[in-house]
Amino acid sequence: MSSSLVERQGRTGFQTRDFFLLALFTLIALFIHGYHLGIEDQAIYLPGVHYDLNPALYPHDAEFFLPQVRPTLIDEIVAYTSKLTHISVAGSVFFWHMLSMFLLLAGALRVARRCFERDREAWAGLALLTVLFTIPVTGTALYIVDQYLHPRTLATAFILFAIPCVLDRQFLRATVLLLLAALVHIQMAFFGGLFLAFLAWPWIYDSLQGRAVLFGLPLTTLFEPGSPAWREAMLTREQHFLLKWHWYEWLGIFAPLALLWWIGSMTTRSWKQGEIAGFRATLCRMLFWYGSFCFVVALIVTIPQRLERLTPYQPMRGFHLLYLLLFLLIGGLLYERVLHARTGVYAVLLLATAGGMFYAQRDLFPGTRHIEWPGRDTGNRWVRAFVWIRENTPREAYFAIDPRYMQRPGEDEHGFRAFAQRSVLADWDKDPGVVCLFPAIGEKWQEQVHAQDGFAKFGRDELLQLRQRFGADWVIADRSVGLTACPYQKDGIYVCKIE
Repeated sequence: MSSSLVERQGRTGFQTRDFFLLALFTLIALFIHGYHLGIEDQAIYLPGVHYDLNPALYPHDAEFFLPQVRPTLIDEIVAYTSKLTHISVAGSVFFWHMLSMFLLLAGALRVARRCFERDREAWAGLALLTVLFTIPVTGTALYIVDQYLHPRTLATAFILFAIPCVLDRQFLRATVLLLLAALVHIQMAFFGGLFLAFLAWPWIYDSLQGRAVLFGLPLTTLFEPGSPAWREAMLTREQHFLLKWHWYEWLGIFAPLALLWWIGSMTTRSWKQGEIAGFRATLCRMLFWYGSFCFVVALIVTIPQRLERLTPYQPMRGFHLLYLLLFLLIGGLLYERVLHARTGVYAVLLLATAGGMFYAQRDLFPGTRHIEWPGRDTGNRWVRAFVWIRENTPREAYFAIDPRYMQRPGEDEHGFRAFAQRSVLADWDKDPGVVCLFPAIGEKWQEQVHAQDGFAKFGRDELLQLRQRFGADWVIADRSVGLTACPYQKDGIYVCKIE
């Protein structure tokens, strides 16, 4: 093994001090950005965990989450952790969330140490990244790291660990890490693999001795137009369509690309040269071309109607990795080149930024505690009602609820299935996302959501129609619905039997 390779591996290795600091950064991220159970996409993944532990659950509606959960291992990982350790599912989810953040930070540190000469600049970059975990990734409806366990975080961690492997031409190790990412989150693994291919291109080109090679996935056939139900579900996802993005979301495309081009150019032309600067310039240049490629593909996929069936694959989600690495670079360069390693000033800037991020999260979840510790009351009145349902209604109970209940004041995006562990009629928030990827369930989704049009004004007669049509025999609402058998009436939430 060459001495330069040994030196590089030493820079990307970890010492005991690093583990303590990474654990500290993980805790800091928790307290800045908060933690929430069963919100947003966990309304899909958490029912999958419960189903793994008890397949008798969700007898009426499992098709609204299982197709998206089955291609990943995250539900099995959480379920079997809970089963083997005898801790609650909530405790297992929290453990894997913390571990995922720790591993992502460790992978980011490994990359940062290849970008900066001194270790303190690498940690400065990691500090800014930690503070900005929940910054939106332009118009993709993604954060760099969510406030809950998402398989995307763990998959991204594997991809980050693979980046130095590609630089050191350890392609077998990089492939193994990419496969691990694919087992957790296929979409993020695809984007990670795409970026690794851009990063490895100089060596691939050299090995091919300059012969022209065409990379890409040719479209040999065009998809048939989607069904009306599928198209209606797609239209609930404005983030899939570039032409529906706001101006500031378009700015979130071009500004990062311009910054990457500028950083790469300045590193190459005027900054201290060497292996570290060379890698930083290469990283910026390849991120620029990778991001540009994702943008062009997004234009091709999301504008022509003939390619509408490709829109659920969301090419712009490739910007997730771009944003992560960009902020990692900006943090280190800001500390090194702008502030000239004045730690006190940089700490003040980080504290101010962290305060803004904390405030944004509290404003986003006003009806819920900032950190929903496992086993403790979340402070959310809707979640209390969901938990009561889980503990006091039959396993085969089938619920009706406002299809837009996750947008109700104080509900804070908590998923009914995630907490109640009961079947429920289709909604307008999370179920359409599954329909977009799996059109076969579109007709059922469309029929159920439109049967609940005007739910805010439903009374006994309309609810009886839902029972006769779909078999729904319970209802939960934030008002009286004209039924007499309502065993739960608390905090303005009513849980009633439709009879």
